[in-house]
Amino acid sequence: MNSDSTVEKRQKARQENYDTQPLIDRILELCEQRNESYREASLASNLDHQAINRIRGGQRPLIQNCIQLADHFEINPNELLILAKWPPLKAFDIHAESVENLPPEAVEVAKDIARIANPGMRREVARAIQTLLSKYLDED
Repeated sequence: MNSDSTVEKRQKARQENYDTQPLIDRILELCEQRNESYREASLASNLDHQAINRIRGGQRPLIQNCIQLADHFEINPNELLILAKWPPLKAFDIHAESVENLPPEAVEVAKDIARIANPGMRREVARAIQTLLSKYLDED
């Protein structure tokens, strides 16, 4: 994809209205997980102290702000970009193992996890599975 189409996507996104609630809910969830106030999370993301409050007030964050928040919360920036109705960035596309290289049972588990719509819940399920696996693998 050339840069013109990326610019066009961003321009189109700027003109679209977006439902602020999914992004607000996700940021609230991330702050609660870290036991941080909005102010603390904003500052820890190298944003000004009111950045998250502006998002809560309905202002769409800049792409860079989404990236900085995601970096602080240690999540893929595309998650926040999509919630803010920005186009995802290829640089943050994560291509893990090829499906052909995975055993069928691993593919089925991955597909089931992918069906969980709520990103926070999906992450919790994945972490629970990883915890179980780490205990199993540590015994070897």
